Amino acid sequence: MSHIPYTLSHIAGILQPESFIRQPGLVISQLVIDSRSVIDPEASLFFALSGKRDGHEFLQDAWDAGIRSFVISDRSCLERFPDANLLLVDDVLDALQKLAAYNRQQYGLKVLAVTGSNGKTVVKEWLYQLLAADFNIVRSPRSFNSQIGVPLSVWQINEAHNLGIFEAGISKAGEMDNLESVIRPEVGILTNIGEAHAEGFTSSAEKLLEKLKLFRGTELFIYCPEYTTGIAEKDLPGKNRFSWSMKQKADLQVLFTEPIEGRTYIRARYQGDEIECLIPFRDRASLENGIICWATLLALGYTPQEADIRLEKLTLVGMRLELKTGINQCSLIDDSYSADISSLAVALDFLNLQNQHPKKTLILSDLYETGKPDHVLYAEIAALLKQKQLNRLIGIGPHISAAAELFDLEKEFYNSTQDFIVNFPAVHFSNETILLKGARKFEFERISKLISQKIHDTVLEIDLNALAGNLQFYRSKLRPGVKLMAMVKAFSYGSGSFEIANLLQYHKADYLAVAYTDEGVALRKAGITMPIMVMSPEPSAFDAIIKYRLEPEIYNLDILKSFTAYLNEHERGYPVHLKLDTGMHRLGFDQPDIPELVNLLENLDKIKVASVFSHLVGSEEQVHDEFTKHQLQRYGDMAGQIAERLGYPFIRHISNTSGITRHPEAQLDMVRLGIGLYGFDGGLPGNKGLQTVAVLKTTVTQVKHIKPNETVGYSRRGVLPEGGTIATVKIGYADGYTRRFGNGVGQMLINGIKVPTVGSICMDMCMLNVTGLDVKTGDEVIVFDGRHTIADLAEQIGTIPYEILTNISQRVKRVYFYE
Repeated sequence: MSHIPYTLSHIAGILQPESFIRQPGLVISQLVIDSRSVIDPEASLFFALSGKRDGHEFLQDAWDAGIRSFVISDRSCLERFPDANLLLVDDVLDALQKLAAYNRQQYGLKVLAVTGSNGKTVVKEWLYQLLAADFNIVRSPRSFNSQIGVPLSVWQINEAHNLGIFEAGISKAGEMDNLESVIRPEVGILTNIGEAHAEGFTSSAEKLLEKLKLFRGTELFIYCPEYTTGIAEKDLPGKNRFSWSMKQKADLQVLFTEPIEGRTYIRARYQGDEIECLIPFRDRASLENGIICWATLLALGYTPQEADIRLEKLTLVGMRLELKTGINQCSLIDDSYSADISSLAVALDFLNLQNQHPKKTLILSDLYETGKPDHVLYAEIAALLKQKQLNRLIGIGPHISAAAELFDLEKEFYNSTQDFIVNFPAVHFSNETILLKGARKFEFERISKLISQKIHDTVLEIDLNALAGNLQFYRSKLRPGVKLMAMVKAFSYGSGSFEIANLLQYHKADYLAVAYTDEGVALRKAGITMPIMVMSPEPSAFDAIIKYRLEPEIYNLDILKSFTAYLNEHERGYPVHLKLDTGMHRLGFDQPDIPELVNLLENLDKIKVASVFSHLVGSEEQVHDEFTKHQLQRYGDMAGQIAERLGYPFIRHISNTSGITRHPEAQLDMVRLGIGLYGFDGGLPGNKGLQTVAVLKTTVTQVKHIKPNETVGYSRRGVLPEGGTIATVKIGYADGYTRRFGNGVGQMLINGIKVPTVGSICMDMCMLNVTGLDVKTGDEVIVFDGRHTIADLAEQIGTIPYEILTNISQRVKRVYFYE
């Protein structure tokens, strides 16, 4: 079974564009919004979406990737691509949604839609697990729930599917109308309504009403009354409704919950009887999401007994690609929980984003439930691997093994995961990036354990999607043409080196800046090709600077003379960056230095000034705004004198993170973005609009019961006068959790509850007061995250977020996530 064929002439009939079609009979199966993510170029239709980046800027890239069909709104493209199939519309996003809505209308499958503030993706994935035995399901890939993600998800519907599960998210009023017309659900499921994504709404009531628009045509609406407060039941959507609650009477009224050995026992009242289920999770969010799924099964007609059997088998949802350090100088991208064509393409794009190793390897299991015969499926995968220039394939499973001849690259195959594990000592991995992509039944987590480097249990998780989102947040505040330099000094503020730089290069930042030469050299060796400025260019490192084409900051006449003397006599126009001191009084040329500086520059053809810059001292605080104006004026005067004498243009920049948000007049030709990338901006109240990038977590090593007045830790500084319970956790001052957090100053989260430190912080561990809580060895402990933030920790010890981030030791394992 397959998608109904859509020819270009058919699509033109749906969209009613002004058409310039050379191949009206060309069949389109792929909708593409990113020129870097192409599976089948000939069958692809590229939508030049205009958002934070204008898709029309990437038409040439899409053309170079082999695409010949485009939906555009810029008439000038007609002349630029006279040989293309062009569909000219007023609004490209509207065209994408209209095409997806049309596809939805062609099929009579039942559709479930999920929306809310939190838990949408988990609930959607768990419902897939619970219902997959009874239906052939099409669902949103990962968290594709936006104005773009929803139509791309709905486009997947084909004749083989008899159930759809789609999630929808909105960030401002008016968006849900579009998504409702695309999804047209019969069953609506409302998850937790919290504070997430509240910026685009005037009130929580408006946000709720906007979300409920998704369900206005549903036959069945499943909800918790606590999340619809203020709306009369008669005004709720759905011809039929099913409620659940942990606090009041409802169709499914939860009576009590009890943790049992890592699981949660739940008892509830349903249709006059008491029923029960067991969910294999203990945390609060999973408990609530599990109850939503329980309610959905019951509302769909499953018996309490069948629902209990299925819920007990739920497994963790692997929603994100996980990048971590592997054995033998390898990097491992762990996506060991899901495998389908669309998510494989996403994972391969992320693999190609990595440049730190010369070789790229895929470990791939059999793919199921694709609706395609094996010879078609694996031929498509083989073409995809060739297009993505993969070097090596390790196939696991009888189906992919039987299709071995289709793959034209270094390859080896195993019938099962166990077969691979048995032969693992003979499988050689070295200096390569390995993508692990497996269907759940293959238990690829067993392979992940073999390939992952065994290091410290304490982990700093970096959300690359959040970092990219913060990058786009600041880009949206820049005038057209203003360049962006990203600061990746100090190990990218403790977050990583090439992992962050690869992402910034992929998202086309204009410059990177590092503090020292060795940081720049490491990035070059990891495959970073974009311009890199070195802010502290030691004379001893001039050789490495030149060898790796790094660009030094020149901040005084001695450094200028030393560097130009080091350049060979044949060097011409080597790029350098001049630092001016306009008030920081740290480094830089002062006003009296300018005449001698320009005299030297006029007679030096070995170098060329790439940029002239300075640094704002107090851009985040209103009290310093007058001084900021003074700095801008002083910079303008000094840079103007240099420009007048040089006779050629250079990049001017002075603005930092807070300068971008508070001083738009300081943007000039380029801005420098630092801590804002990681979700912190001293000039942005509450960091509104920024996403949490880093989560530091550890685990409980041991739980001890302390008698009254017994002491805890070195020098007996920790005392529990009435006795209690302490949990020892695997983080100490050698990991960057400073001794200043000791004796109750610091707090961590266990099972969502803040608990204080007890006694002194040790080198490798510390103790927490968990009296009265159900805590056991192995429980996860959050040192900081989006709720208990780095800013909170900084306030506890009287410092700034920079210090908290950069203090995290290199022995703490960094794990990078990407959706």
